[in-house]
Amino acid sequence: MPATQSAAYGMYPQNAVLPEIMGRLRNAGFEKQDICMVLSPSHPMASVVRDAKFPSAEPSQSARMIAWFSQFGAVVIPAVGFFIRSQAFLRALMMEQNPTLGGGSRMLAGLGFSADEALRLHRALQDAGALVYVSCPESEKAKWALELLRSMGAREVASLEHNEMVQAATAS
Repeated sequence: MPATQSAAYGMYPQNAVLPEIMGRLRNAGFEKQDICMVLSPSHPMASVVRDAKFPSAEPSQSARMIAWFSQFGAVVIPAVGFFIRSQAFLRALMMEQNPTLGGGSRMLAGLGFSADEALRLHRALQDAGALVYVSCPESEKAKWALELLRSMGAREVASLEHNEMVQAATAS
């Protein structure tokens, strides 16, 4: 197991077309289980999930959205809910990285962000639409993800190198 695990992330506005972004990442060779999305509670997709009514006789927009979310490593909507397919993301997102942080910030710390960055990004997500996070086995692949995220209109992009403890929690 390598000593580091890399990741790239991009912050997108609410009007970003997330299915298109996910499709381009997939076409570039990134696996769905290596992708985590964190949506603002005010994001239009979050409201579809928040307002879901089950059961329904026919597939609703909410059911289709939940089915789509369930394909990825994780989709988190603070104060609304989460969909986690990947055991690696489950461990990372549920780890107590920093018990002094609030829930959304603590979850971001679990992905490998420093406490200050986790708090800043959590606050930014209150206004932004989504954070798209791509876990990568090596830094070269993270650089490629970074370029893709940037080319698809991310307002902020950066890459992360995780220490071995976080890598063990987020590797797929």
